[in-house]
Amino acid sequence: NFFCLGNREVKGEDKLLYKSSTSESTSQTQLRAQKSSRFMIYIHSKGLIIDDEYIIIGSANINQRSMAGSRDTEIAMGAYQPHHAWARKHGHPQGQIYGFRMSLWAEHMGVLEDCFLDPWSLECINRVINIAKRNWKQFIAEEVSEMKGHLLPYPIHVEDSGKVVPIPGCEHFPDTGGRALGTASTLPDNLTT
Repeated sequence: NFFCLGNREVKGEDKLLYKSSTSESTSQTQLRAQKSSRFMIYIHSKGLIIDDEYIIIGSANINQRSMAGSRDTEIAMGAYQPHHAWARKHGHPQGQIYGFRMSLWAEHMGVLEDCFLDPWSLECINRVINIAKRNWKQFIAEEVSEMKGHLLPYPIHVEDSGKVVPIPGCEHFPDTGGRALGTASTLPDNLTT
C-alpha cells in the first residue's frame, strides 16, 4: 500500500488567494487548485516507527546522494525507551513512541479507533485502507467539503506482474496535471542519485 497526504478546506470567496480578476501571471493551475480548495501536503522529513518501540526521524533519502556523506547534509535522530519494550513488558509497549504514532495516525486519519492499537492486524490494515479511500473520494469530488483526515491512497496499482500503473481515471493529480507515475528524467543519474 502506498499513501500520500492531501487536504481540502471549505473557504469563503473572501478568503481566496487568487481571485479571478487577478493578473495574467497567476497560473491556471493555481486558480484551479484555489477554486477546488484541493492541496497536496508535502513533507520532506522521513520517519520510521518500529513496533511502537523504536523511532528514527530524519531528512536522508535512501539514495547515494544522501547516504554517501559527501554530497548532501542530512540529520537523523533515533529514540528507544528500554522500559517500554516488548521484551520487558511481555506485551505491547505503550510509551511515548506509541503515543507519538497514535497522535500522527489521529491527525492523518481524523479518527482514533481501537484497531489502531494493533497496526499489524488485518483489521487495522483494512480500516486504514478504507479511511484513505474515503478521503480520496472526498479529495477528488467536484463538491468541496471539509476533510476530516488527510491520508490518501497514492493513485497507483501494482499488477501481479510487478508493473506499476495509475489507477484508471487517476493518471494525473486533480488540478495540477501532475502525473501519478511521474516523468522520466533526462538528467544523468549522477546528478539525481
